[in-house]
Amino acid sequence: MEYRQLGTSGLKVPALSFGAGTFGGRGPLFGAWGTTDAQEARRLVDICLEAGINLFDTADVYSEGASEEVLGRAVRGRRDQVLLSTKAGLPTGDGPLDAGTSRSRLIKTTEDALRRLGTDHLDLFQLHAFDAATPVEEVLSALDQLVRSGKIRYVGVSNFAGWQLMKSLSASERNGFPRYVAHQVYYSLVGRDYEWELMPLGRDQGVGALVWSPLGWGRLTGKLRRGRPLPPGSRLHDTADYGPPVDDEHLYDVVDALDEVAGETGRTVPQVAINWLLQRPTVSSVIIGARNEEQLRQNIGAVGWSLSPEQTARLDAASHRPAPYPYFPYERQEGFARLNPPLLKPPPAPAPAGASPLADTTPVASPAV
Repeated sequence: MEYRQLGTSGLKVPALSFGAGTFGGRGPLFGAWGTTDAQEARRLVDICLEAGINLFDTADVYSEGASEEVLGRAVRGRRDQVLLSTKAGLPTGDGPLDAGTSRSRLIKTTEDALRRLGTDHLDLFQLHAFDAATPVEEVLSALDQLVRSGKIRYVGVSNFAGWQLMKSLSASERNGFPRYVAHQVYYSLVGRDYEWELMPLGRDQGVGALVWSPLGWGRLTGKLRRGRPLPPGSRLHDTADYGPPVDDEHLYDVVDALDEVAGETGRTVPQVAINWLLQRPTVSSVIIGARNEEQLRQNIGAVGWSLSPEQTARLDAASHRPAPYPYFPYERQEGFARLNPPLLKPPPAPAPAGASPLADTTPVASPAV
């Protein structure tokens, strides 16, 4: 297993980490994800540790806290071998104190997570969402208190917009508060919005990406094909409305490209999709999940090899979507790109019909707008 720095922090994390969203099985969403109990979870943790995966991620809203409880029991007796990461901030009830990241709630959610996980500290604590009602200085001051008390080692966020993350980082710098070193983000071959703003921000500010749902909310498992109905056992029947939307034709174009590369490499479609992510800038770790041992071992097979540059370029081209404003000028116009080169180059324009494959088909830059 390869280990990478989490952003510019001193914490090293495995290229693959394990997401415990399938642990517990409570509620309509997480019950559809999986119903892994403590005994099954312990076996999955065994397999992870054998493969060098030592970072386990969960959240207080996963199965109403049961995910943390099951994970805590699964790592009992080997706490010094693992890194525990959890998240808080989303609503856990209907009361006025059951949502957000105020000082009082952060202290309570941290204490609750420590109790459920059966530990005295969290290696990484992440805010699950931005709380617009609480000043960032209050949030960071509370996190500073928790870090100084030894209950939290590192802090991060999840699902923040660029301005929300940058505002928080600026407040940390002004006040000497702990700095967010991780951003847990949605990123996949059928969901590349992360690249437009959050990836450049992460590179500039030293914030590492922890990628959730690398298989596009279960769409890149290899089971979804053009012209075929959704498989009977797919969790998308129950969970599609909770996750990121994907245009069907775009999905099928990406799956076609994945099929080609999978055939060339002798790997599975999910392994190729995850390996592509591991090559992207700012990605510290890709969070994999599994409902059983077979799924876990298959996902672990995404490491230990690399796609060729040509295969990566094909996947880039199949999955590319036009950037929205204000990003598209930097992608399409030479003058903008010279001032602010993108981290990832868009795929080249297709050659006109009948043109030589060696011909220069680079489009002429449009006048600046």
